[in-house]
Amino acid sequence: MLLHIPDVFSKDEVARLRTILDAGDWSDGNATSGHQSARAKTNDQLPEDSPAAREVGAIIVQALQASPMFVSAALPHTIFPPLFNRYAGGQAFGVHVDNAIRVHPSGLRIRSDLSATLFLSEPGDYDGGELVIEDAYGPQTVKLPAGDLVLYPSRSLHRVTPVTRGARVSSFFWIQSLIASDQDRETLFQLDVATQRVAVDQGPTAQAVLELTGVYHNLLRRWSEV
Repeated sequence: MLLHIPDVFSKDEVARLRTILDAGDWSDGNATSGHQSARAKTNDQLPEDSPAAREVGAIIVQALQASPMFVSAALPHTIFPPLFNRYAGGQAFGVHVDNAIRVHPSGLRIRSDLSATLFLSEPGDYDGGELVIEDAYGPQTVKLPAGDLVLYPSRSLHRVTPVTRGARVSSFFWIQSLIASDQDRETLFQLDVATQRVAVDQGPTAQAVLELTGVYHNLLRRWSEV
């Protein structure tokens, strides 16, 4: 499932985050690449342990934990500390798949079930830089407003097209979900969305809402890895 989550941050909030990030010590993005990615990627990145990355990363995680859509879709067990990259001057990232296991310098180790990109540049500020994700319906091109996030399965082939004008700044990270199966996770998300719609139509204490909520939690109990 590929999901657009709008307004994780407001424009004013993005501006404050960018002030911190733009003052950071950017370096070669291949510092965190796997063997395959290192041959495909040209960009700049903030070191994982830099003060700017840690500060803004903590703000992002806090915002995600307060986002009902993100929590419902990802069912997060662990969010990998957000990383930050910048593409400019023709830089790009060729077709690749994210590593199945991600290890942070702190020792944190997760299984990457979901990948996320939080856009921190407005689409009109740069040319190119589209995130192209391969899914069951073919390539999906994503270029979102600053403050919006795209969530997609980490098993997907994806790439970033060359940035030919301006700079594309974003945060990227991975999530280990309580639900390892993409199909099961999507089923639970669809059930949660449907239940909320019934609750709006019939009220939160309606019998149908109670029954659907019971089904949701019984499936979550069966499929989850805690």
